[in-house]
Amino acid sequence: MTTTSAVRPVATDQQPAAAPPPTTRPDHAPALTVVPRRNPWTWVGVAAVAVLVAMFVNGLATNPGWDWPTFARYFATETVIKALGTTIQLTVLGTVAGFVLGVVLAAMRLSPNAFLRSVAWAYIWAFRSIPLIVQLLFWFNIAYLYQSISFGLPFGPSFGSVATNDLFGALGAAVLGLALHQAAYAAEIIRGGILSVDEGQREAASALGIPRRRQFLRIVLPQAMRSILPNAANEVISLFKGTSIVSVLAIPELFYQVQVIYGRNSRVVPLLLVATVWYIILTTLLSVGQYYVERHFARGSSRTLPPTPLQRLRTRLAAFGTSTSRAAGTTTAGVAR
Repeated sequence: MTTTSAVRPVATDQQPAAAPPPTTRPDHAPALTVVPRRNPWTWVGVAAVAVLVAMFVNGLATNPGWDWPTFARYFATETVIKALGTTIQLTVLGTVAGFVLGVVLAAMRLSPNAFLRSVAWAYIWAFRSIPLIVQLLFWFNIAYLYQSISFGLPFGPSFGSVATNDLFGALGAAVLGLALHQAAYAAEIIRGGILSVDEGQREAASALGIPRRRQFLRIVLPQAMRSILPNAANEVISLFKGTSIVSVLAIPELFYQVQVIYGRNSRVVPLLLVATVWYIILTTLLSVGQYYVERHFARGSSRTLPPTPLQRLRTRLAAFGTSTSRAAGTTTAGVAR
């Protein structure tokens, strides 16, 4: 009985393995054309906004009711500039005092002591519930309730007293009302910013033996400022515009002074436009300052900060100058040939 077995060929060094079949590829593959997505409604919106802006500008230029000569006459007068200084003074004093007290209230709200938390919560609840104009009128008329303020032992003898009217006038009452009102909102802004920092940051700092004061100043506060700054800047801008409400106390700030002037000459619209333009200018300056302060505290959030608008403008001007010089050089070379 004969058995036949199939013998497979064995690949040796002299017999190379079969190569894979060649893949046919064109020498030059066709380039893909990227077509941007078409959105005609965007151009419709742009055209509509452009028409509305053109109509508004045309009305500003042609409508005699704006009375631009009167606007130009009173825009930079000594009276208006002095009133503007009073507005800035009220804003600065109210902001500084309000945020200093707001830091204290925020610390009390975050305290483990229930008594401090309750006091801070009651203060914030009360001053956020009462309208600002009511608070201003109350502090302005505080002498009606308390003709004098005494210093001494509670329910005991008094060592001295001072008349309430001599303690602060209309400007002092305005600063006090603005600061106490602002402190209630500043406390919640600061508390929210501190709570936005991850608890692990404090735990890691404590594990490394970093003192609590340095933990707050070097670790917690820089990160909390990223959340605090946008809301705090909004509050400062709101306070700046809200100083117009102190006109009820006859304080010669910007809006009150404008009212006095148009009460004499009956030019209401151009005088209101004077106040409006000054508010826009100073609000814009505050917004620019807010941008750069936020940029300063955002250094740890990303490795490379985006360029500022001024840096973008410089880059574009440099690129435009380079392209212009190259075009000029190409033209000169062509003429030389």
